[in-house]
Amino acid sequence: MTSLSFRGQCREAFEFYAKVLGGKITAAHPYSEAPPDMPVTDAKYKDWLMHCWLEVGDQALMGADMDEQWAPNIGKPKNGFDVTLHTEDAAEARRWFDALKEGGKVVMDFAETFWSPGYGSLVDRFGVPWMVNTIPAAGSKPASAG
Repeated sequence: MTSLSFRGQCREAFEFYAKVLGGKITAAHPYSEAPPDMPVTDAKYKDWLMHCWLEVGDQALMGADMDEQWAPNIGKPKNGFDVTLHTEDAAEARRWFDALKEGGKVVMDFAETFWSPGYGSLVDRFGVPWMVNTIPAAGSKPASAG
């Protein structure tokens, strides 16, 4: 499972992901719900999320809002990982990819590869890197595999 950190955009991002992926947010707890002894007391964080959970089929994603004093590199580009999505339906994978790339940057356009009938990678408008992969049917070979 992956947990993503944002800087005040967690709710917006997860609502977008839920809509795009057909998922359901099952938890979204703002810092205003934190126990009184929690050190995050600044009113500017009251609507930021300290915990968010999104379920998409048998996959899940967690997230939270963090500021520089808790996560010193929060302002830097996210790198060294990708959120991966898998489906057996190439049309669904294409829809996910096309929606996630809106306002973002395509790294590898969605297309057939030697391992998949449809794969693409991108960085979304929130700076999150994604890989969207279609799982080939048992015994099938993508045409480009020869």
